[in-house]
Amino acid sequence: MSRTEALQILISPALAGQTLAAVLRAQLSNQSWSAIRKLIAARRAKIEGELVLDPARRVKEGQTVELLDRSAPVPRQPEQVVLRYVDVHVVVAEKPSGMNTVRHPAERAWTARRRALSPTLEDVVTRLLAERVGRSLRERRTRLAERASHSARRLRIVHRLDKETSGLLVFARTAEAERSLGRQFRAHTVIRRYLAVVPGAVSAQRIESFLVRDRGDGRRGSAPAPAVGKHAVTHIDVVERLPGYTLLSCRLETGRTHQIRIHLAELGHPVCGDKVYRHGRDGTMLEDKSKAPRLALHAVELGFVHPVTEEELHWEMPLPPDLAAFLEGLRGSARK
Repeated sequence: MSRTEALQILISPALAGQTLAAVLRAQLSNQSWSAIRKLIAARRAKIEGELVLDPARRVKEGQTVELLDRSAPVPRQPEQVVLRYVDVHVVVAEKPSGMNTVRHPAERAWTARRRALSPTLEDVVTRLLAERVGRSLRERRTRLAERASHSARRLRIVHRLDKETSGLLVFARTAEAERSLGRQFRAHTVIRRYLAVVPGAVSAQRIESFLVRDRGDGRRGSAPAPAVGKHAVTHIDVVERLPGYTLLSCRLETGRTHQIRIHLAELGHPVCGDKVYRHGRDGTMLEDKSKAPRLALHAVELGFVHPVTEEELHWEMPLPPDLAAFLEGLRGSARK
């Protein structure tokens, strides 16, 4: 295969919906399909700055596909998923950064090989639960049929974390638990607290707005007029002031998509490492000089009432090593 040079492709309406492999082959007509797949497998392709190893990934209009002139570094593998609590009704897991919570409905028919290229938290937790059931049933010498029925039980999604956000998340395992947790989320009684690092000095406050899917620039954001969109409330407190930055505690009263990221960006203090929400309410682009290793947002605390026993359950999860090191680096700059 001859050497291929770097290139960028802006996905037009005509290219939208095609696979990554098809888009690249249209640009590199001298390369065979096999050669294109090898380029992708060699970590040479990105979509919107994200390394993609799946040649069948569909592209969307307006996205940028990039072919690198050399292989990107081997991606950091997500930390091992830890199950913090498991019973027949719910499971609480620690989600690593870089992993989607669930698979898009269009991807549920994917083969196991394609799924393995980008496992979701749902996939990993399902496997870990099946392994637990398998060990338990072998110990009890229970019938294989019973083992299969337990391991195949699907998880029920009651909330999500963004791909680059780490932290605590709960799945329901039964319809009863799904209904109960759903009621708690709608009543805003579930405890959800996040840690976020932002540039500048921020004071404790309550942020309230109405979020819409498109605020006028193609991105989610607050509506210009009250009562348009979904009501969103975030409570922020100062945990630590650092040279040029602030470590915030953010408590969700409501749980809208990207709520904390949008509210902090519109406040003029976007979360360090955020590549999407970097515009203030006036549209000004806010530069990120933090050199954060990834989105500096972590779901540190989760609490809810057990859907069956009615016991009050509560967990906290320390900052992962990458964010802990980033925070320590900011602290170190004060000592220089």
